[in-house]
Amino acid sequence: MRFLVIGGAGFIGSHLVDRLLAEGHGVEVVDDLSTGSLANLAEARRADGELKIHNLDAASADVDSLLGLRRPDAIYHLGLVPRGSVSAGQVGAAFERALTALEAARHHGISRIVAALPASVLYGQPSVAALPVREAEFVPRGVRGVVARAIVDLLATYRERSMIEFSALAMASVYGPRQRPDGGVVAAFVDAHSSGRPPVMFGDGRQTRDFVYIDDVVDALVRAGDRSSGLVINVGTGEQTSLRDLWARVGGGLGQEPRFEQPRPDDLARFAVSPVRARIHLGWSPWTDLDTGLRHIQG
Repeated sequence: MRFLVIGGAGFIGSHLVDRLLAEGHGVEVVDDLSTGSLANLAEARRADGELKIHNLDAASADVDSLLGLRRPDAIYHLGLVPRGSVSAGQVGAAFERALTALEAARHHGISRIVAALPASVLYGQPSVAALPVREAEFVPRGVRGVVARAIVDLLATYRERSMIEFSALAMASVYGPRQRPDGGVVAAFVDAHSSGRPPVMFGDGRQTRDFVYIDDVVDALVRAGDRSSGLVINVGTGEQTSLRDLWARVGGGLGQEPRFEQPRPDDLARFAVSPVRARIHLGWSPWTDLDTGLRHIQG
């Protein structure tokens, strides 16, 4: 099979590319390299597989031409909602990138797309009793959440009108090798520890997150590639870990005291997602516990 991976030079995308090539698939990577890096694809480029890399903006008309030329069996879209503090234009471009891919897929008869979205912006501020949160009702948090919800609605519309099957994977806090220090709290803490710096924690550090290892995430993506069913599916462990506990694990109890700063507006207090739907529809469950994942990163 042949797959198009939009955002394939990024942290998650490059690991997915490695897995697809290892399974003997052909892979087309589309990435504008604004946050991704060709260094992430060094292993893939050395592999004995069919890989082509296209330095393109995912919202450009060139994507339509590429899809018409290469005719992949499915599209993985990992370059949608940006993380962190971004401009209104950057967030709006996320919707444009989704629309461009779906319209090109409709035009060229490509019938499957797997999209990755941040779970943390889809479910509002869930109560402790609601955790781990299920895929029941979306309460978009902030502008990024509104755009993520709009992308889900867009996927559903194309499924109904153009028979493009989809899965939207709502990702918890993904971590692992190749993640940039500004790409997630685990990478930031590992970088701080290796540099002998105290980590920055916004608030009191008791806020919790659901940390899921990259290999587990890639397995969910691969499974969704041929089991798409028009659903949003959480990809996480269902377990909460506080930032204080995370730092203690990264530092092995020997790290510096964190530097605490004022909490950020609308930051999540506690968060984890239920993997039950993924187990049912993808046959997927996470298998890497946090301590094992940290050992893989820190060597």
